Amino acid sequence: MPTTTFTAPDGLRLSYTVWEGDGRHRRPVVLQHGFAADAHVNWVGTGVVRTLVEAGFTVIGLDARGHGASDKPHDSACYGQDVMARDVSALLDELGLDEVSLAGYSMGAIVALLVATADKRVRCLATGGVGAGIIDFGGVDTRVVEPEQLADGLLADDHANVPAQVRPFRRLARRTGGDVDALAAVLRASRRTSIPLTEITVPTLILAGERDQLAAQPERLAIGIAGARLVRVPGDHMTAVADPAFALALADFFAYADTGETRFAISSPA
Repeated sequence: MPTTTFTAPDGLRLSYTVWEGDGRHRRPVVLQHGFAADAHVNWVGTGVVRTLVEAGFTVIGLDARGHGASDKPHDSACYGQDVMARDVSALLDELGLDEVSLAGYSMGAIVALLVATADKRVRCLATGGVGAGIIDFGGVDTRVVEPEQLADGLLADDHANVPAQVRPFRRLARRTGGDVDALAAVLRASRRTSIPLTEITVPTLILAGERDQLAAQPERLAIGIAGARLVRVPGDHMTAVADPAFALALADFFAYADTGETRFAISSPA
């Protein structure tokens, strides 16, 4: 699983890891993690990489700027999901990839949606951890948590002053050794404009935890993307991605898009 770096268009060094499959699938899977995590926490620790590699896929996990082993400037001008989407496309350039399947979780799902609207090398798309917030706010569902509130909570000295909805992200940032100043800058650059979902024309899977408040009403997101399909899995925002059903649905959907073969039917949105 070699981990290496490349230079983003603005000069930041970004880290990515490659896990080689057995060649059954010609199209690699690119994974973009969620806020305060990194490729290993979001995708290796949850079993997603193992499931995809065992299914024959080569998997590429990118550490978003401000996260993991990538550069972590403290200036919010260095961030934004649109910038991170350009980073994904730059990684495809770096690796000389002509076509990929792309999956993102939470913040990474917003990034993945943006990449899919603009980069024709994305031939199949999956998102997790987002729902109607994409439709109503163009990103994070601010009915659950405001990015500024989350940034303030990460930087707070006293845990007792941190709102309940912010605490899971604060715990995650500390567990992963995250740079909270960089993470706060990421949050303060969060986008609040609509994503042109009608420009997404590739097969798309929406994965949503049954108790994930940040992925509420995922059927609205699925209906907003032509032909998108919806699968609900057990768990909340922090646990749904680790449920085996998440990785299995992802592997099956990408296998079906790649070869037409699958082990179980994936339901269409109601």
